[in-house]
Amino acid sequence: MRILGNTLYVTSPEAYLALDGENVVIQKSGSEVRRIPLHNLDGIVTFGYTGASPALMGACAERGVMLSFLTMHGRFLARVSGTEHGNVLLRKSQYRTADHPNDSAALARSFITGKLFNSRWVIERAIRDHAMRLDTEKMRRVSVSLAKSVKNLQSAETLDEIRGIEGEAGSQYFSVLDELILQQKENFFFQNRNRRPPTDNVNALASFVYTLLAHDTAAALETVGLDPYVGFMHRDRPGRLSLALDLMEELRSVLADRFVLTLINTRRIDGGGFIQKENGAVLMSDETRKAVLTAWQQKKQEIITHPLLGEKIEWGLVPYSQALLLARYLRGDMDAYPPFLWK
Repeated sequence: MRILGNTLYVTSPEAYLALDGENVVIQKSGSEVRRIPLHNLDGIVTFGYTGASPALMGACAERGVMLSFLTMHGRFLARVSGTEHGNVLLRKSQYRTADHPNDSAALARSFITGKLFNSRWVIERAIRDHAMRLDTEKMRRVSVSLAKSVKNLQSAETLDEIRGIEGEAGSQYFSVLDELILQQKENFFFQNRNRRPPTDNVNALASFVYTLLAHDTAAALETVGLDPYVGFMHRDRPGRLSLALDLMEELRSVLADRFVLTLINTRRIDGGGFIQKENGAVLMSDETRKAVLTAWQQKKQEIITHPLLGEKIEWGLVPYSQALLLARYLRGDMDAYPPFLWK
């Protein structure tokens, strides 16, 4: 299993990344701000438009360090990666499976089973821990509904059926997400999922964290030799990390959403860190973005026991463990892909 590496996040829009020997050099206005040994890094994510030198991009590609370029607000722009990992037989199996509707539906069913199961247990955990502060009757109704959706998924045979069940279950889950916000209710509230652009603080925060999770998941898939752009539920679209979006479905509620709720409920961020533009879009300030990135790195180092493997691993390694299981299934080493099921 891959050792959990470090990801360098560069949040200053005026920063330029260069290579000096074996070091990443961060420059501002032509002056060096910091240098970090490249061999210590697992990935680099830079927010802004200044860019990176061709020498650094080449070194990242050669050493397998994923270099991702995002806008200041977290929208994905481009990614630099080197020679494909793994062997051609694994990727050919992935492409054949993606082209077969029934095989794609079987994997999509597993991904969404994991998503809905974990969403239900996020609610169940909240009922257990905060029963006196929640509308437990409403929460339990949603929990029962999600359990029924998981059961209905097992008989769904087509991608359209699976998407229909997911959409209805997602509406149920999001209908109680605001209940889980226990602090700072005047600044943080959730009415519905919105994006491009997000129009409230919670959606702005969630969209940013989903982007971070997608980057980590894409890196995990490439590590085991899979193509992160060719998915099974999310179909092909130029520039979209379809398989990364597939695989991260299992982790949206249990990792990303719970992380967002923790940031709010523990007051690691506050309403002053968000800016509303004239068009209604809500953006995070630089300081808030840095606070989220610091907390995200800390979250990825927390230890859990993998429910299937029975091993103690960091949260940051969960995408790698699931990518490895997916690769084993596509190689024919497993009869089915086992989703990540958390309690």
